Amino acid sequence: MARSIGLSAGLVVAYYLLPMDAPFDRGTVAGLVVGLIAVTALFLWQVRAIVRSPYPGLRAVEALAVVVPLFALLFATSYFLLARATPGSFTEPLTRTDALYFALTVISTVGFGDITAQTETARVMTMIQMAGGILLVGVAARVVVKAVETGRRRRDLKNK
Repeated sequence: MARSIGLSAGLVVAYYLLPMDAPFDRGTVAGLVVGLIAVTALFLWQVRAIVRSPYPGLRAVEALAVVVPLFALLFATSYFLLARATPGSFTEPLTRTDALYFALTVISTVGFGDITAQTETARVMTMIQMAGGILLVGVAARVVVKAVETGRRRRDLKNK
C-alpha cells in the first residue's frame, strides 16, 4: 500500500515540478498519443504482473494507483499546455491545479460546469478523455478483476 501511495504522490509531485513551457502544437498532440499508448502498455504490463503475483489483490490496487493518476495527469498536462497556447480554449485560464481539477471532473463525470472546453481542440481532447475514462473504468476494471481471479487461482493451484 505504501508503494501505491508513494507512486501516486510521486506522479502528482512530478506534474507540479516538471517544466511545462513547450508550445501546444503537433508535437504536444503526438506526446498525448504516445502518452496514451504508454498508459495502455503500462496497464497491460500491470495486468500481467497481477496474474503472476502471490498477492494479486494488492498488486491490482497498486496497478490502479498508478494507471488512473497517470491517465488524469496526462490530460491535465495537455489541458494546461492548450490553455497557455490558445487563450479562450476554456472558460477561464488554467493553472496546473485548474487543469488537474478539470481532468478529474471529466474522469469522474461530475462536470460542475465551472470550467468548460470552448474551442474545438479542447472539446476533442475532452471527448477523447471521456471515451478513455469510460474504457478505463469499464473495460480496465473488468480486466483487473479477471486478472486478480486468475492470479488467485494460479496461486491456489501452486500451493496445493
